[in-house]
Amino acid sequence: MRSGKHDRRSAPALSGREWLASGLMVGALGLLAGFVAVPILSLVLWTVREDSWHAMASPVALEALALSVKTTSATMVLLVLVGTPAAYLLARKDFPGARALNTLVELPVVLPPSAAGIALLLAFGRSGLLGERLYAFGIELSFTTVAVVMAEVFVAAPFYVRQAATGFLSVDRSIEEAALVDGADRVRAFFSVTVPLAFPALVAGAITAWARALGEFGATIIFAGNFRGITQTIPLAIYSEFQRNIDAAVALSVLVLGFAFTVILAVRHLTRRATEQRG
Repeated sequence: MRSGKHDRRSAPALSGREWLASGLMVGALGLLAGFVAVPILSLVLWTVREDSWHAMASPVALEALALSVKTTSATMVLLVLVGTPAAYLLARKDFPGARALNTLVELPVVLPPSAAGIALLLAFGRSGLLGERLYAFGIELSFTTVAVVMAEVFVAAPFYVRQAATGFLSVDRSIEEAALVDGADRVRAFFSVTVPLAFPALVAGAITAWARALGEFGATIIFAGNFRGITQTIPLAIYSEFQRNIDAAVALSVLVLGFAFTVILAVRHLTRRATEQRG
């Protein structure tokens, strides 16, 4: 006769090889976390030790932060509006030249930012391939705030499109087909079924792209210049202050670090809540 107590099955003991693998994984995680944490901690400790917090509220810092928020926001709006349908097309449709287009979209990831800036300048500068024709109509793009957005879109687009395409590929097509059977057209099925199911991937791609746009330096300084209040984003302000006052440069670095951490944490939290509510 069985006892009324529930049988407790103990987990199988780990073998020596499994203990070694677990130890290596924990060690690798600790090494990576320490490698990232120590430089960040050094920034904060320097700011505390030198009492340079006041530099965060300087006109240079506030103007650069405001410009970064404005340009990266415009960048993300453009990426979502253009990158989402582009990612869906690359993920779902097989057409001649699809692989070449996919490679072209991914190219800015491996292109040095300085080379990207030169390419943008030669294309859209006053004497550029297209810029010369635009300038004839009174439209000048280089060394303007618009140029900052263009540089950010150029370098950040692959990060959003890649993640969005992965999200669209992971959506079960049978669910979309069920929506079509129920009477929805393809546009309605896309917005009511496909996008919600791919939403976590879209948000992950948007966060990665936004972070890349926020940290953009090389393409911006070549194509847009470094003009305070016009094209001087946070990375450019840090570079300029580093040549004059390292305390101010460190304080600006801590400022952008805290701002980026807060935004990413908030977006992830809101995304998790939205996913749980839909579930």
